[in-house]
Amino acid sequence: MKSIEIYDPAMCCSTGVCGPVVDPELIRISAVVHNLKKREFSVSRYNLTSEPDAFVANNVIRQLLADEGPDVLPVIIVDGQVVKKQRYPSNEELEEWTGFPASELIQKPKVRLPLKVKSL
Repeated sequence: MKSIEIYDPAMCCSTGVCGPVVDPELIRISAVVHNLKKREFSVSRYNLTSEPDAFVANNVIRQLLADEGPDVLPVIIVDGQVVKKQRYPSNEELEEWTGFPASELIQKPKVRLPLKVKSL
């Protein structure tokens, strides 16, 4: 089974909904990761701010950061090989790498909250 690793630049969160401006690209990638995990696809995502150990532990990422600096991020690794630097993958690339239709991968998750009704 294929695996995808996403190494994000330093940011306060991976959703893209914090701060004064919402980043639609981060929202799209968050939806993709959520949908891949739901399908039990091997996908990992690391944020430089909150998970710096993951960047240090990966020799390829550590070397890229040493050679090119933090502007190299995000870095996408598929099956141990760097396939993309400085940008997130397109929907078409994600479809190619995962075998799942892009339309399914980018669907925003539906949040369902339990409704508690008190009987009278």
